[in-house]
Amino acid sequence: MPKRKSKTYLGQLAEQADRLFRGQAIEQYAAICYMRMPDSIKVLLITSRQSGRWVIPKGWAMDRRAPHQVAEREAWEEAGIRGKARKKPFGYYTYLKMLDTGDRVASVVQVHLVEVSAMDVEFREKGQRSFVWLPPHEAATLVREPELKGLLGQVEAVLSKRKKSKTAGPG
Repeated sequence: MPKRKSKTYLGQLAEQADRLFRGQAIEQYAAICYMRMPDSIKVLLITSRQSGRWVIPKGWAMDRRAPHQVAEREAWEEAGIRGKARKKPFGYYTYLKMLDTGDRVASVVQVHLVEVSAMDVEFREKGQRSFVWLPPHEAATLVREPELKGLLGQVEAVLSKRKKSKTAGPG
């Protein structure tokens, strides 16, 4: 009997499409943490605790917190990042969340840009994850989720456009 080829990540995600269309996905909130350097922008990637793959800080909804506040909180809990999240979502991506039961469920993640103002030495998940600061396009090559790759690929253009519009004088 021929060996069955394992399904690709996109194939596994496609199997969840029906649930997504019926609104049966779980929702999470995430932060693309960024720092402006003198001549570039760097974004933060952290490792997930279970698989060790590169991800961005994300988590579940929290009572009495708006989505952008959840993104700020997750950035602090998972990486010690203090910063201001933009209220308007930067975008969304979907991925397969492995539950404690072993089941996989589609998750739709609302992503917010968080400009870093400080990095705490002590934070909730210190020592449980690795982290790296990279140019956005380089970070995009390390994440698995195609839509997250696309969002990371847009960071520099969006932030440099906003910087130019803020510094442009009256016409």
